[in-house]
Amino acid sequence: MRTKITILPLLLLTFLLHSCYTELWVEEPAPVADVPVSARQVLEAYDLWYVDIHATRGSGEVPFLQHAFTVSFDRGALLANNNLVGIGKTGNGLGIQVGWYDTAGGIVAIDHDIDGLWDLDVYVLGNARVELYDPQTDTSYFLHGYQRGQFDYDGLFYDNIHYFLQEYSAWEKTFASDAGTLNDFDREHFLSFPALGNRDEFRSSEDLPGTPIQALLWDYQGRYTVYNVPGDPSLKTLTLDYEFMGNDYFELYVIDDGTIELYHPDSGTLYEFSGRGYRQFLKDAGRDLRKRRAETLPDMHVSRKRPG
Repeated sequence: MRTKITILPLLLLTFLLHSCYTELWVEEPAPVADVPVSARQVLEAYDLWYVDIHATRGSGEVPFLQHAFTVSFDRGALLANNNLVGIGKTGNGLGIQVGWYDTAGGIVAIDHDIDGLWDLDVYVLGNARVELYDPQTDTSYFLHGYQRGQFDYDGLFYDNIHYFLQEYSAWEKTFASDAGTLNDFDREHFLSFPALGNRDEFRSSEDLPGTPIQALLWDYQGRYTVYNVPGDPSLKTLTLDYEFMGNDYFELYVIDDGTIELYHPDSGTLYEFSGRGYRQFLKDAGRDLRKRRAETLPDMHVSRKRPG
């Protein structure tokens, strides 16, 4: 942009004699243009992106984002943590490869192994946060960027522990303490928490330990709920609400990626269950039924009863 500046002669006489004036053009510096940032630069700036499912906007769905806890953009390879089993260790914390990506300006083109081709607009929101917008479904997902060493894998695990229960086809009772009074749950040797979308249903079986999963007969079923305990972040509680049979209440402890303990306060019995039939939610046929939901665990105001 240029601005025209006119300088009038100081003396009127000079003006009359010469009947002229001088024009001076001053070149103003051009405004500094914003340096464009490509989608690739943004997405590859962080080791992994946490998918904040609670912030999702729109009535549509991008399946691979709906299933993932985190996604990573690693030199053309798209990786994801779709499972809690092994999180923080699988793929050095980035998960498994689920597809490929390329970028063009502010768009990331995804070729997902199962969900196919998706072109998503990338918007930088600041504070290590981006929006991935799908114009086909008018849906936005919001992601938070982290470096591996800064990410709280344990926090992610415990905040989503109800999904962890779904990652095995069955849980087999492998230990029951001698302490505790007899109760109906003593007869149940298997539990299952199927991935059924919005329905938190469980099944239990009295079949003998060691029975193959495919041969199990499910004797009971009902609804289950996992709770937070305010003031005790490492404790979760579990209720099994049997159809027509009342409910059982347990303190839920995670021993490792394949073992849980259920402490039954009413009887004082401690049970240990081991996961059978690991389900990887990329290739498993039930993947489409296991979707993350915009929900938080309800609170249960109780105190820890397990001895020791």
